[in-house]
Amino acid sequence: MRTHKRSILKAATADRRALWMSTIAFTACFAVWTIFSIIGIQIKEQLGLSEAEFGLLAGTPILTGSLARIFLGIWADRFGGRLLFTLNMLAASAATALLVFANTYPQMLLAALGVGLAGGSFAVGVAYVSRFFPSGQQGTALGIFGAGNVGAAVTKFVAPFVLVAWGWHAVALIWAGALAVMAIVFWFTTSDDPVIAERRRAGTSSKADGMDLSLLKDVRVWRLSFYYFFTFGAFVALALWLPRYLIGVYGFSIETAGMIGAAYSIPASIFRAYGGVLSDRIGARTVLYWCFGVSAIATFALSLPPTDYVVHGTRGAIAAHFEITPLVFVGIVIVLGFFMSIGKAAVYKHIATYYPDNVGSVGGFVGMIGGLGGFALPIAFGFVNQVTGLWTSCFMLLFVIVTILLLWMHVSIRLTERQANPENARRSDAERGLSPISGSV
Repeated sequence: MRTHKRSILKAATADRRALWMSTIAFTACFAVWTIFSIIGIQIKEQLGLSEAEFGLLAGTPILTGSLARIFLGIWADRFGGRLLFTLNMLAASAATALLVFANTYPQMLLAALGVGLAGGSFAVGVAYVSRFFPSGQQGTALGIFGAGNVGAAVTKFVAPFVLVAWGWHAVALIWAGALAVMAIVFWFTTSDDPVIAERRRAGTSSKADGMDLSLLKDVRVWRLSFYYFFTFGAFVALALWLPRYLIGVYGFSIETAGMIGAAYSIPASIFRAYGGVLSDRIGARTVLYWCFGVSAIATFALSLPPTDYVVHGTRGAIAAHFEITPLVFVGIVIVLGFFMSIGKAAVYKHIATYYPDNVGSVGGFVGMIGGLGGFALPIAFGFVNQVTGLWTSCFMLLFVIVTILLLWMHVSIRLTERQANPENARRSDAERGLSPISGSV
């Protein structure tokens, strides 16, 4: 681990500056992208929105940010991440400022579409940062960049206090102003990536005008996309859902719920960098096994609803009660966030390894699917909550998803190993007392 850290720190000045400024910029973008997790609660009361209308408003930036990742990733491969990142931040900043002029629900939705562009910055940053580092350092570099997810914690920790003091308009204007300043600072402190610089020196242009659609025939692209649906999509969904969950289940104030939400978002963000280091050191596949395995255990525990039951003992009935206390809940959620964070880094380590010439486009597609998880899952949480009447049903759904992904990954790995080395696979089966499959069953 020390070797990887030292190699990143000893990178050229321009490389390090590109990495750290991109990480800070992505943090600002993510803080704006998740702004509705806090201001949406007051907007809902102000406009008298139904639960469905509120869900659509909160999810609109997540949806547009996810869809934007495809074309932003393609454009970043073609025109360079530095230009795209700067323009994207300025556009998202303007849309966030326009929120204060929205007086109706349709106007609010229109502004939210622009706010979502902040989430599309991830695909741009991945394409930009990856070009500064060799393959052996890309996991660590992209993990550090991805730690910008901590912007969600910034919003949850700071925005409730600004909202209570000055109202949601102040939150929108301050966040918009900070993002605009960040765009200017980013432009003047970074340089074009090596690929773009070489193209300009040679007077050539990108050969790719769009995403190579043949890549979508590769099942690995889809498998990685669904891995990211959980590791990132579920992270965003919980980042949006937790304040409401904590207020509904434990009766917390919005300030307390926001701080607990930040306690979840911080490890689910900053340890992404550590996930990148681990992916470089022990392999992204091993990291994903740990991510899905521990996440399955955590979501199963959190899915258990408060229960009153009676045990018929030798001396009569014994009444008992089971419930996850707030302290235990927070502890498990933090653990869940940590393993989600290292899983996110492992997914993008796979992309940088398998598709070194298409990191922006493939990363954009995978990021889109993951972002769609952040849009669809809160809606699904509300639906299963309404159908079952159980607050913990959201974690039941996540348990089912992560279990399916764990089994899918394991089966895929075993099949790949058999195809790559059938003799070793047969020997391994024989050692475990398994006979080869033959004939009809």
